[in-house]
Amino acid sequence: MHRYFISCYIINDCCKEKPLITASDLSLDRGAKNLISASSFTIHPNHKVGLVGSNGCGKSSLFAAFLGELSPDAGDLSLPNSWSIATVKQETPSLEQSALDYVMDGDKEYRQLEQQLEQARKSENGNLEATIINKIDTINGYSLPARAGELLHGLGFLQNQLTNPVKDFSGGWRMRLNLAQALISRADLLLLDEPTNHLDLDAVIWLQRWLKRFTGTLVLISHDRDFLDTVINQILHIEHQRAKLYSGNYTAFERQRAEHLAQQEVQFQKQQKEAAHLTAFVDRFRAKASKAKQAQSRLKRLEKLPNLAPAHVDSQFTFSFEQPESLPYPLLSLTESECGYNSETIILNDVGLTLVPGSRIGLLGRNGAGKSTLIKSLAGEIALIKGERYCAQELKIGYFSQHQLEQLHSGSSPVDHILRAKPALGEPQARSFLGKFGFNGDQALESINTMSGGEKARLVLALIVLEKPQLLLLDEPTNHLDLEMRQALVMALQDFGGAIILIAHDRFLLESCVDEFYLVANGKVADFSGDIDDYQQWLNDDKKLTISSNKTDSNEDKGLDKKQLRQQQAELRKKTAPLRKESEKLEKKITQWQTELTKVEALLSDSDIYQAERKNELTTQLKLQASLKNDIEETEMLWLELAEEIEAFMAAN
Repeated sequence: MHRYFISCYIINDCCKEKPLITASDLSLDRGAKNLISASSFTIHPNHKVGLVGSNGCGKSSLFAAFLGELSPDAGDLSLPNSWSIATVKQETPSLEQSALDYVMDGDKEYRQLEQQLEQARKSENGNLEATIINKIDTINGYSLPARAGELLHGLGFLQNQLTNPVKDFSGGWRMRLNLAQALISRADLLLLDEPTNHLDLDAVIWLQRWLKRFTGTLVLISHDRDFLDTVINQILHIEHQRAKLYSGNYTAFERQRAEHLAQQEVQFQKQQKEAAHLTAFVDRFRAKASKAKQAQSRLKRLEKLPNLAPAHVDSQFTFSFEQPESLPYPLLSLTESECGYNSETIILNDVGLTLVPGSRIGLLGRNGAGKSTLIKSLAGEIALIKGERYCAQELKIGYFSQHQLEQLHSGSSPVDHILRAKPALGEPQARSFLGKFGFNGDQALESINTMSGGEKARLVLALIVLEKPQLLLLDEPTNHLDLEMRQALVMALQDFGGAIILIAHDRFLLESCVDEFYLVANGKVADFSGDIDDYQQWLNDDKKLTISSNKTDSNEDKGLDKKQLRQQQAELRKKTAPLRKESEKLEKKITQWQTELTKVEALLSDSDIYQAERKNELTTQLKLQASLKNDIEETEMLWLELAEEIEAFMAAN
């Protein structure tokens, strides 16, 4: 149905006339279930569309239809034939290939040209080689390694990880590699299904900025309302088997939908009143011969009334945290503590934290800084290496993390889990309780083995609520949860009377449920006086300045005077001298090559060189241009690696 990864510089005539995604009376089914029925919408080029709706409404099926993997059951769905489409792979093979090379594979056209160039060189076809080099230059192919590295850095990879084989990364990090591969593709249409699920807040903030700069067409499935608000300018909402397009971001969509529902409710009530009047007349006069004709007329009118439904916003989630039986003061504290996994891997030093009823703390910090380590230490999942953990008597902790999902009992149903935790509850009460979390009817009796990640997360939350905790330790609780469940969780947390510590990449959840932030960075846990916007600024601060500041603070803590500091800095400069010398050599090479490249590009800007008699000279200059660009790109990468190595050495000493 579609062609994928077509060269961007090839423009189909059809695409010129109709560069749109259009659905006309579209219907999509999965098996016997109708997901989308008689829906029409148009997505224009370069628009950013958020695809939203409850779990199972057909969002992923619509993606499959965009990709040509699912054909419409009725109606039509058309995409421009010339558009290249990129989406995130759901699986990653265990490869020896480096992370950087794997991401570069996302630019299919570059890889094809790379192969063609190799064949042209083998066959010593200079003209073809020059043509291919020019094409690679046209698509900025020689900057591809640098762009791939930038993507990986933005998604949380360290410089020394770029050359690691794909097989060395865990599942979550492989998903980040797949995301980077999709982002680098230069696609006309980018389809992203929950791209933030495996990211921390830092990477989510970076991805928001990247997508805002993206110039193609984006269709994004996300349950993160703040992410949607920041990135998209239209909402495609699927509800009651209908897909409807709204203008504006997610907040604008909610406002428009509320207005639409209010109007619908007015029309429904008006219709109900008219239907009741007509029905009363028919019932009263149907048997009277003198009124039979009038009764029949009203009966026909009643049958012709439009089939309106009462207006309501579907939400099957209505849970809340019950008031704890007692709220001791304090609930939990860590004093002068070292947190980590053994004496050789201390992650956090000198942690002092006291949690009291009403504490609502959000943890900020880069990936790997120790946020999850802190929560595990508070929960008692890992023992302190040093210090004291005070826990109030009979304190009940509600601890949510991704590994809690893995610890659910295989083969058991949600009802089994509830009764295992509270045997005295009884099955009817257990099923009623689970209904608040969306487990209705037979769903409460089905094995968890067939459940989605979102359903398992809801079950873990149900088990936490059941225990009536005084303290909630929540590590990314919204992963896999849809918008309705996230909203229900926000409402429940806002009414919770105990204490909360929250790690989340969902900005809306953080801003709605947290009163204060703590920053986990450089082995410390400290109060952060700003908000999420201030945290973004903190993330953007120059790395060198941050390292320098941390180094100065560290030296001051050690009580070093200015003379000792100068001596220490001189010693560090001496130790890093070989690295700095090599860095300077690379800088000189880059400067020299850039000067040569400027001269070559000046020659190529002269139209005379494209005359037939200067063909050989043109070929030579194109080769030289490509060679210089390649040398500059590769050397800049080496220079960056050296700079980071120097920084790392300075930070470690």
